Amino acid sequence: MPKSVQYKANSIVYFKGDMNENIYLLKSGKVVLKYNDIETGEEINDIIQMGEFFSVKSSLGKYPKEETALVKQDAEVLLFTAPEFEQVAMSNTRIIMKMLRVFSNQLRRIHKQVSNLLVMGKQENPETGLFGIGEYYLKHNKLIQSLYTFRRYLTYYPSGDFAAKAADNILTIETRLQSSGGAAGGTSEAKPAGGEGGGGPSDAAKVYYNGISLFSQQKFTEALSEFRKILQTSPDPEYQAKAFFEVGRCFFSLNDFDKTITHYTGMIQKFPKHPDLLEALFYVGSAYEKKKETDKAKNFYSKILSLSEESSPVHRKAERALKGLEG
Repeated sequence: MPKSVQYKANSIVYFKGDMNENIYLLKSGKVVLKYNDIETGEEINDIIQMGEFFSVKSSLGKYPKEETALVKQDAEVLLFTAPEFEQVAMSNTRIIMKMLRVFSNQLRRIHKQVSNLLVMGKQENPETGLFGIGEYYLKHNKLIQSLYTFRRYLTYYPSGDFAAKAADNILTIETRLQSSGGAAGGTSEAKPAGGEGGGGPSDAAKVYYNGISLFSQQKFTEALSEFRKILQTSPDPEYQAKAFFEVGRCFFSLNDFDKTITHYTGMIQKFPKHPDLLEALFYVGSAYEKKKETDKAKNFYSKILSLSEESSPVHRKAERALKGLEG
């Protein structure tokens, strides 16, 4: 069982370079991860939110800590050993997927680190780099990391150059995870949510990623049809929520801005804790902007800024959009 540890302000949970395999969950207080930006050498402070795991990548990957964890306010932290964390993750896939989403704020660092491992010797654009990370993890049989990375790629670049390949890779990875009972890369890894037993991803997953592939090819009407199939026939709550979000993106891409607004308004009511809630708000704001209803667009962009972290992609998009309207 994980144990609770109390830390006083200004104490250290661990130092950069430490080799312990503990994984931490912040229950209360304030903890900051301190590290140096690889490009500029500037010291960066990442604030850990309550309920978030930290020290996961280095612990499961069995490499030294990449940052120093400094306690800024008296804190209570749950300490997991790697086997304890894996046991919790195996029994509740939503916990590990929530934890993995935290990595989205670290993708720039991951990109740099993997680039160094691959001895690329040159800078890539973010889209190519992110897809390359997924390919790197897949090549080295790190299926959970690869699955997460390809999913983030489709979130950030739904119409990107590698979107169809990313969707295909996701199905391949889910099939391998199911057939292996969730084991990959030499450690116990959780089955991705939404899958079923029997050696392959669920029907909902297949339809969903086919829709993503169609969307990436700008076949928005065909993609819309696929996502609607899930809403009409699938009992899978995760893919219901995913498909609901994608239907709105299809409406927007088809320039049906009234349906975009109506649909996402319904999504916000039906899925108030949807992981893509802020992205939905951004599409609503963009739809109002397209309709020349500037004040309503500003309200939605401002709402996003008040709800999101400054480092998040949706925050930066909303900030740029708002500046564009006010300029």
